[in-house]
Amino acid sequence: MAARARLSRIPVSRRAVPPRAAASAAGAPLMAYVGTFSSPHRGVPRAQGGPPPGNGRGIHLFQVACETGAFAPHGTVDLGTSPSCLAVNAAGTRLYSTNETDRVGASAAGSVSAFVLDRADGRLFELNTVSSGGAGPTHLSVHPSGRFLLVANYLGGSIAVLPILADGRLGRAADVKRGAGAVGLRLAPSAPPGSYAWGGHDRAHAHMVQADPSGRFVLHADLGLDRIFVWKLDERTGVLAPADTREMALPPGDGPRHFAFHPSGRWLYSIQEEGSTIALFDYDGATGGLAPRQTVSSLPPGFAGSSYGSGILVSADGRFVYAGNRLHDSISVFAVGRAGELTFAGSEWTRGDYPRSFAFDPAGRFLCCCNQRADNVTVFRVDSSTGALAFTGQYVPVGSPSSIVFVDLAEAG
Repeated sequence: MAARARLSRIPVSRRAVPPRAAASAAGAPLMAYVGTFSSPHRGVPRAQGGPPPGNGRGIHLFQVACETGAFAPHGTVDLGTSPSCLAVNAAGTRLYSTNETDRVGASAAGSVSAFVLDRADGRLFELNTVSSGGAGPTHLSVHPSGRFLLVANYLGGSIAVLPILADGRLGRAADVKRGAGAVGLRLAPSAPPGSYAWGGHDRAHAHMVQADPSGRFVLHADLGLDRIFVWKLDERTGVLAPADTREMALPPGDGPRHFAFHPSGRWLYSIQEEGSTIALFDYDGATGGLAPRQTVSSLPPGFAGSSYGSGILVSADGRFVYAGNRLHDSISVFAVGRAGELTFAGSEWTRGDYPRSFAFDPAGRFLCCCNQRADNVTVFRVDSSTGALAFTGQYVPVGSPSSIVFVDLAEAG
């Protein structure tokens, strides 16, 4: 049986779609949705199929002041399946969550839920929940066409293509694929001196999946196999086939985790979890090919010891790259050169523990960081001229935050 959502202070309907009342531009708030690791999984070892234990209640909702970045609680959607990653469609009317578990019914798989996002006040109404096509779904993204949801199953080592139906509900997987290759080294030789960072070089672990800007190709990073795989997507059927350049290998043990395209579409940046490195690739949009050109540390110069790379973002103007470092508990800022190359520009303490992910607000004024082990989201003002981050003094209490997305209700629809 598919996992069922239990909502607190927010009405839920599996069948009825809420009224599509138009929100006025003057009164419409900016909404933030924070995915978490939820408490029902406390004490379940990840090696046995459970996600990291957590203190979250599901999806936490906030209204955000656009000028100050201040967060005001707006309820929760109580889920017992750790909605650790969230994605919103381009119209801002549907939200999707991974449910990071390994068991839906009799199959060893996690699930993905679809929600209607009420444009009047930002509330969520569940549409349906389906299998993710593998155990431990940890990342998802909406295909540029809006017709498919792409899911990476960390524990299952697979990626899946889920059709998005006309009303936003999810269909059963149109395709499920796994990368192939040898498992990488337990410790990364390219990691900082004295590092004992190890996160999953025991088997395949798909950690991220996303289409390129054109939607023709789908890329997925496998941490355990130290590879980025490239697939061609048939947009009629949702079926994947290997691209001409099927994969790009990274140094053994580095553990590619997340990647981000430059707004130009010419470059791709990949952050490695155990190696604490950022790799720059030239990207060929005609073939999906990747050509490595630069590798830099995601940490400040001179760092020694263990740290784990986490998220990576490129600013909307393409001038800066931001990289998360867990244990060092920082976000490093890199200036982007004329050919895409990176130069370290500084590092900011996240004011928390274990920054798992972070995101810009729609205007790019603020960067909000999910500090998983500190049970808070911290808010930083972004200097658009230098890329520097300045802490606003705001700590937003959220149990085990993992992912944050924004929707401007004035523009949604």
